[in-house]
Amino acid sequence: QVQLVESGGGLVQAGGSLRLSCAASGRTFSSLTMAWFRQAPGKDREFVSGISWSGSNTDYTDSVKGRFTISRDNAKNTLYLQMNSLKPEDTAVYYCAAVAALVPGTDPYEYHVWGQGTQVTVSS
Repeated sequence: QVQLVESGGGLVQAGGSLRLSCAASGRTFSSLTMAWFRQAPGKDREFVSGISWSGSNTDYTDSVKGRFTISRDNAKNTLYLQMNSLKPEDTAVYYCAAVAALVPGTDPYEYHVWGQGTQVTVSS
């Protein structure tokens, strides 16, 4: 069983940067497709970015393209999300998630392992 723990959230000014980390425990991390989702107050959980087990396939929602970069270090069992040029609309709780799939999908219901989330707040 894989467990995920996010860290790195916080309060930043618009235009600033944060790097989120997701530490995974378990033996199967390198075989899992990973993704970041976020959920703002009163809104549905939405896909942000995903990465295949090898790192060769990545995907981003349009609103973060060019600003966010997803990566993983399988040797360290860790997923990252580098967030640059942050905007107030990026404010949300960010979750990492995992699924045994070849490529990342955007539907949260296909992911069966979730972290508890880390708060990202961007002030204007």
